[in-house]
Amino acid sequence: MLSAAASAREILVRLHDVMAGRTPPQAKLNAVVQIIGETIGSEVCSIYLLREGLLELYATRGLAQEAVHVTKLALGEGLVGTIAADVEVLNLDEATSHPNFVHNPETGEDRFHSFAGVPIIRRERSVGVLAVQHVDPRRYQDVEIEALQTVAMVLSELIANAGLIDVATGAGNRPQSTASVRLPGLKLVEGMGAGFAVFHQPRITIEHTVAEDTDAERHRVYAAFDKMRAQIDRMTHEAEFGTAGEHDEVLATYKMFAYDEGWSRRINEAIDSGLTAEAAIERVQQRTRQRMRQIDDPLLADRMHDLEDLSNRLLRIVSGQMGTAAQMGLRQDTILIARNLGPAELLEYDKRRLKGVVLEEGSLTAHVTIVARAMGVPVLGRVRDVRRTIAEGDMLLLDSTEANVFVRPSAAMEEAFEGKLATRQKRKAAFAALRDVPPVTRDDERVTLMVNAGLRDDVAALDITGADGIGLFRTEFQFLISSSLPQRERQQRLYKEVLDAAGDKPVVFRTVDIGGDKALPYLVVEAGDEENPAMGWRALRLALERDGLMKAQARALIDAAAGRVLNVMFPMVSEPWEFDEAKALFEAQRAWIGARGKRLPTDIRYGAMLEVPALAEQLDILLPRVQFLSVGTNDLTQFLFAADRANPKLAERYDWLSPSILRFLARLVAPCRAAGVDLGVCGEMGGRPLEAMALIGLGIDRLSITPAAIGPLKAMVRSLDAGTLRQRMVEWLAHPPRDLRGVLTAWAAETGVELA
Repeated sequence: MLSAAASAREILVRLHDVMAGRTPPQAKLNAVVQIIGETIGSEVCSIYLLREGLLELYATRGLAQEAVHVTKLALGEGLVGTIAADVEVLNLDEATSHPNFVHNPETGEDRFHSFAGVPIIRRERSVGVLAVQHVDPRRYQDVEIEALQTVAMVLSELIANAGLIDVATGAGNRPQSTASVRLPGLKLVEGMGAGFAVFHQPRITIEHTVAEDTDAERHRVYAAFDKMRAQIDRMTHEAEFGTAGEHDEVLATYKMFAYDEGWSRRINEAIDSGLTAEAAIERVQQRTRQRMRQIDDPLLADRMHDLEDLSNRLLRIVSGQMGTAAQMGLRQDTILIARNLGPAELLEYDKRRLKGVVLEEGSLTAHVTIVARAMGVPVLGRVRDVRRTIAEGDMLLLDSTEANVFVRPSAAMEEAFEGKLATRQKRKAAFAALRDVPPVTRDDERVTLMVNAGLRDDVAALDITGADGIGLFRTEFQFLISSSLPQRERQQRLYKEVLDAAGDKPVVFRTVDIGGDKALPYLVVEAGDEENPAMGWRALRLALERDGLMKAQARALIDAAAGRVLNVMFPMVSEPWEFDEAKALFEAQRAWIGARGKRLPTDIRYGAMLEVPALAEQLDILLPRVQFLSVGTNDLTQFLFAADRANPKLAERYDWLSPSILRFLARLVAPCRAAGVDLGVCGEMGGRPLEAMALIGLGIDRLSITPAAIGPLKAMVRSLDAGTLRQRMVEWLAHPPRDLRGVLTAWAAETGVELA
């Protein structure tokens, strides 16, 4: 297969001559599969194109020629259909082992075992598949897959210019109806706003992918980087907010991405393979998108959106297509529509005219969400069918509080909206007044509300929300956004900055949780093919094996916490002995540092994440060894129900207020209390007012949640009689009602609990 001599550039050089020729499109595709097959030594190379909704075999080297234009697969059908539907790479040493394998006897592919395929992408959607096969079972090397992906990008230009793929017509992008319609979504920034629909930007289509002069393309990229960085510098200095806060750190982190040398190096490597500047940026951007789809951690995925934003900005600069709605200016009250936005892109808009944002993607912890919150702009995310439903200039009523946007509203809708807006202004003032008020129940029980964080900029949420501290600092974020393993000194600097920013408020550092769906490109882990990575070689399991990684982190944390209390929490502890080994490693590093006369933390408090149900069966052994225990409800739920939380069919199937989960959690309370161990919850469950109310009813009074949830939870806590609820919870769990969520909601309404 591929070697240093037979690189992607070699293929592109040969393809350039084919594309420049005057031969018919079919002849060009026939030549392409021959070139790829010969260059990388593949016995089979095939191109499938999307035509009339089906993937049609258009050209092949190695399969039966009689199957060309005969073999057709639906999206999602077979290996080729799976690649196109998921916009993902498949790399199999044995094709028949994949559950979606379909045998096509007319192709004569029976004797081929290995299979690799990459999507051919045009305007962010699959328009075909490029596949290779080999007789011997083998997995294709990363360099081979990279070459195929680069070639696939060039193929997208060839087939688009030849008119060989389905192209969405202008009518297909217009709304199918002019009637009033409600679109649901995910509340990102609470608020209400009315305005006319404006789309953020047209998609830039790359017309030329193969470079004529590599040096010239590299200079174009250098110039574009200089211009982009100047824009970011100017924007961060000119941004105006009412008060200082976490958004300032967001912009600093965003600027760090803009100056990241690893990102620019990857773009230059793509240019070296023979791509134009535009194609190289798009190529790296495609890799980022694919990685985002593989990331199960929402906070990390949000940070990857910053790179997406910067890539879009760089692409617009290098292509000379700078036009966005921001550059053209907002002429009236506007609801902005976009697939996603970066924080800098949002800052370009006139906030006097910007009344709200509707995103096809987005999440609570994205940087654009933090900046929008600082600007006071409501944001609704995860809204489907936006371009098919909304036209430029449509009137929109955005109510992110209720997670809705109304398109082309009737007069009655507008009247109801205005009435609700007036009521909301009163509630907003009441929440603001709670910032410095402690979360104490009506019967005088103090609840500890902390925030989850992952980067230095997240710490500012402590001042904004009045939270009690950071109950979960995800240290792996520094590893995952870095192009190389962060050195100990760099880790120490981050941890010290976080502790300094937190002041007297506690910070709980979770040791690095990598592996599984959070793989590091610079750290090879010999875990084999994992069908269930969430339950695989990850977190503490991996860290104990790679103890050099954990020793460096331990030393960095201990040095950073000199003169202060250090709170350390180990993730995914399954057995008490795993906790013992991790603690012993930290203690050895403390002794090593102390022996050299360096200043040490005043104390190190050790805790464990309870995410694996098996650990609950050994609490009598574990509790005497820990100072605190934190329940990770996201992983715990999927393990309890044997339900992959990444599977959309199962995402809404199992309720956090299920008696199974609540009974499990209830059994933890008494042993922890008897052992003097602090028990808390740091999963998403604790950030929802009704679920948090139930947790307090179980006796769990420490919650670590997203910053956005602090205000509503304070209001809920201060309106709650915890003692009465605790008594009722005992009764409900002894004899669970059919709909416990409904019962809890009704009880809250009856007793005046505020569920914002």
